[in-house]
Amino acid sequence: MTSTRRSFLSSASLTALALPLLETQAQAVPHPEPFQVFSDQKLEASKKNLNAAPGNDNLFKGAAGLTMVMTVEEKKAAKEFEWHEGRDHILQVLEGSTVYELGGTPKEGRNVKPGEWLAPSADGASRVELKKGDVLVIPRGTLHKRTTADKVTFYLISSEGTAH
Repeated sequence: MTSTRRSFLSSASLTALALPLLETQAQAVPHPEPFQVFSDQKLEASKKNLNAAPGNDNLFKGAAGLTMVMTVEEKKAAKEFEWHEGRDHILQVLEGSTVYELGGTPKEGRNVKPGEWLAPSADGASRVELKKGDVLVIPRGTLHKRTTADKVTFYLISSEGTAH
C-alpha cells in the first residue's frame, strides 16, 4: 500500500494538485475596485468646507453599493422615520452631538421607492444621544430618525446589497 501511494505521488503533477487551490484563492480575493486612502489633510479640508457651508461631502461611492459621506448639519430634524430593506448604516460622530430615535413599530408606513420606507411616527422607539467619538450601527430594516439641536459632524458609511 505504501508503494502505491508513493507511485501516485511521484506520477502526479504538482500543477494538477495545486490548480484547484489556486482557483479557490483567485475566487476568494476579488478586486472590483481599487482601494482608497483618505488622508488626514483631505478629511480636514472636507470638514473645513462643510463647516463653512453645512451639508454632505460624498467621499466614496463604490459600484458594489458601499458609500462613505461626511456630513455637517445644524439645527435639523428629520420629519419622519426611515428604514431600508437592503442598506446598513454605520455612523461615527466626529464633533458635536445628535439624537437618534431607533426601532419600534412604524405607524402609517409607506413604501417611497424600492426597498425604502417612511413613517411619520413609531411606537416603542428608543432614544439615543450620540456625542463625539460615539459609533452607531443601524442594521437594515431598523427604523431611524435623527434630530440635531445644535451642530454635528459625522461620517456615515452605508452598505447595500444582500446580507449573507
